[in-house]
Amino acid sequence: MRATTAGLTPRPADDPSLVDRFGRRAVDLRVSLTERCNLRCTYCMPAEGLPVIPSDALMTADEIDRLVGLAARDLGVRKVRFTGGEPLLRADLADIVRRCSAHGVELSLTTNAIGLANRAQALADAGLRRVNVSLDTVDPDVFAEVTRRPFLDRVLEGIAAAADAGLGVKVNAVLLRGVNDHLATDLLAWCLERGHELRFIEQMPLDPGHAWDGATMITATEIRAVLGERYVLTPDEAPRDGAPAERYRVHTRDGALLGTVGIIASITESFCGDCTRTRLTAEGHVRSCLFSDDEVDLLGPLRAGADDAVLTDTWRRAMWAKPRDHGDDVDGIVHPARGMSAIGG
Repeated sequence: MRATTAGLTPRPADDPSLVDRFGRRAVDLRVSLTERCNLRCTYCMPAEGLPVIPSDALMTADEIDRLVGLAARDLGVRKVRFTGGEPLLRADLADIVRRCSAHGVELSLTTNAIGLANRAQALADAGLRRVNVSLDTVDPDVFAEVTRRPFLDRVLEGIAAAADAGLGVKVNAVLLRGVNDHLATDLLAWCLERGHELRFIEQMPLDPGHAWDGATMITATEIRAVLGERYVLTPDEAPRDGAPAERYRVHTRDGALLGTVGIIASITESFCGDCTRTRLTAEGHVRSCLFSDDEVDLLGPLRAGADDAVLTDTWRRAMWAKPRDHGDDVDGIVHPARGMSAIGG
């Protein structure tokens, strides 16, 4: 799949950044390392999993290192987050982190934390600074229902090990109506007690089975109302600076500050106008928008011997064609053909 450039205004030749035609600049790179995962979350993957991408079709550590280096040196990228699938399934993850840290970018990891207990210190030593852990509940029975796996204890061990290694910890949660929504404040209390920032994410149409239904999705408005039954939320005054989460200070009823919580309202309170992200799939394709099916291959040209100038020019042109909003240039939401685990979060 290639991003179409027909009919677009010419890209400014004197701007080396990943600018698009709406004036947004991508400084935050998400790099998917694998489509594989050891959970089967109901909103992300079918119970039987997804077709496996052949290993020789995935970027190697050398190739990731080169593309991240180009992004940092020539394209203005300042932050890199490794995603999946589950990136801890890459045996060479610490090596990838170590190589990419040499490019002067801030490195983080999105993970389910299974296996992190044994690798957190090595990743921190390699240059990782933060983990974003996907955790929808701390109730073991509900966790097993959502993920189809009884691994909550391993996740909690991984989170504790990350904190012990000095890594910043954020927790990402999706609320599902009638499944874990009644446990939202319990999860927030658990995170506040440990100093981890929790971000609730509106369920997005990124399931491969296309079962997502906006009518049953729990909205940001509902999330604020649920949290307000136990806590007092006030808007955080810190600049958002392109971050997807709208942050709130969390207070007790008598005014004591407990911490912060974020809400990522990708559907109902779109922040597309301030998007600062660019993505590489595990197969080395530029994906300018999470919701768009347009992808531009970088790995093929790289393996064919393309020089740095060709690769960066290809990347810049792919980002120039970035859609305005939710995968398209018209109102509405595109339901992409590939699911989240195949794209990289």
